[in-house]
Amino acid sequence: MLESASSTGIFGEVAEWSKAPHSKCGVWETVPRVRISPSPPTMNSTNLTTALKYLRKDTRLGDVVKKNPKPDFKPARNVYEALVRSIVYQQLSGKAAGTILRRFLELFPGAGYPKPEAVLKTSVAKMRGVGLSGQKTEYIKDLSKKFLDGTIEPKKFKAMTDEEIRQHLIAVKGIGRWSADMFLMFALNRPDVLPTGDLGIRKGFQKLFKMKELPDSQKMERLAEPWRPYRTVASWYLWRLADEGNRSR
Repeated sequence: MLESASSTGIFGEVAEWSKAPHSKCGVWETVPRVRISPSPPTMNSTNLTTALKYLRKDTRLGDVVKKNPKPDFKPARNVYEALVRSIVYQQLSGKAAGTILRRFLELFPGAGYPKPEAVLKTSVAKMRGVGLSGQKTEYIKDLSKKFLDGTIEPKKFKAMTDEEIRQHLIAVKGIGRWSADMFLMFALNRPDVLPTGDLGIRKGFQKLFKMKELPDSQKMERLAEPWRPYRTVASWYLWRLADEGNRSR
């Protein structure tokens, strides 16, 4: 499996999720912090403002939030497109992956993004010919099959918890917990995701809490408890913190 955990934070592989094509609308519901709803909230301008106000009060993370710009969360307009893109971009630089993705899409001339049916009908040789590895070709075909056979049902995502969606996506070859977390954060804009398998997040915790060693998942979950239910936003700032000194801007 090519599943990867970012080592370069928000400006590395994670950034490709945040740059993926998004819808200009489509936020399902805004849920106040104290309310429990069967339909999980997604990030929009209202609860982002609430999250920033809340996190600025944090004794450690507050300063990081104050000195950095606010994130821009927009829902993906096409779930299948977002997941294909995530597979293509695994373990590649943005430039190389972008070239391969463009060539892949050129296999399907016409309006709109290729449908799973069209991808399944495309030969392995053609897909390998645009630069996809044999493994990634297999993953994209498996993703397409699971969209068609009902294993992946995006229409149900609105009523599903974050963990239910993770398990839903992990059924696809090539998609592990890290990719599922990135999908929850940057495609569905779920507000309370903490991707503890991401190296950039671990480095952010290490720097914020002045640790000698990288923390494990349990320690990060415990330390991030005060940030609920806005751990997606908190994670974005942890990436910024981890990347200080690496950014040219």
